[in-house]
Amino acid sequence: MNNTRHNINLTMQNVKPKKQLGQHFLTSQQIAKDIVDALTTNGNAIEIGPGMGVLSRYLFQRPELNMRLIEVDGESVDYLKANYPEKADTVVFGDFLRLDADSFFGEGENFSVIGNFPYNISSQIFFRILEYKDRVPMIVGMLQREVAQRFSSGPGTRDYGILSVFLQAYYDIEYLFTVHEDVFNPPPKVKSGVIRLTRNSVTKLDCDEALFRRVVKATFGQRRKTIWNGLKSLGVNLIALQDDPVMKKRPEQLSVADFVNLTNKVASQIPRQG
Repeated sequence: MNNTRHNINLTMQNVKPKKQLGQHFLTSQQIAKDIVDALTTNGNAIEIGPGMGVLSRYLFQRPELNMRLIEVDGESVDYLKANYPEKADTVVFGDFLRLDADSFFGEGENFSVIGNFPYNISSQIFFRILEYKDRVPMIVGMLQREVAQRFSSGPGTRDYGILSVFLQAYYDIEYLFTVHEDVFNPPPKVKSGVIRLTRNSVTKLDCDEALFRRVVKATFGQRRKTIWNGLKSLGVNLIALQDDPVMKKRPEQLSVADFVNLTNKVASQIPRQG
């Protein structure tokens, strides 16, 4: 996709963006269409934080999508229902971080996710999506550019972090394009980035996944220190691994596969119960 975007302003007089909700309403129809076009799945889909529906209008034009719009702002909910009366039953007043996906589409059904995610809770949104990872085949989202770059960056880069590892363990991630500040109301102080995450073939990591999460968090919690120092917070006696070359590395140097191997090494040092 071309990074140059034509800006077409929409009327924004009906809903006042709320700073406490991190609302920055996209005002470019072309960018909205590009974001929606990046969602290539069919079937159930959730839009998080539709605001005044700049993405929704294009999502509604795709009959192959069974949409639910999740919005925590009551004023935006009223606006959406008034302006899309034929789609009013798809608008859900609530917080995606607290709602049960089974209440949208039925127990166990798959759903994709799309949205101009509020910057202040974008990481929380992705942690929540990971809880449904086996049911979410694709995510297309716009978020702060630095966060988008962090999620899509590979090992060896300064942006690589906890969510990079967690997301890349289960998803192939593409950074699609950058969106500039002047196409929002109000304009944010940072640029935005649009990414697409496509579920990979990994159904289960080849390690204890709960311990994997603890290992990744522990090491990145001390990212300026070596793996050896980071793992001390786990409270596991790892003296037998002291001379392992991986212990001298820093967490940003390890790939997902490296973290899986490290998790298995840590697990081998935990006494078995019973």
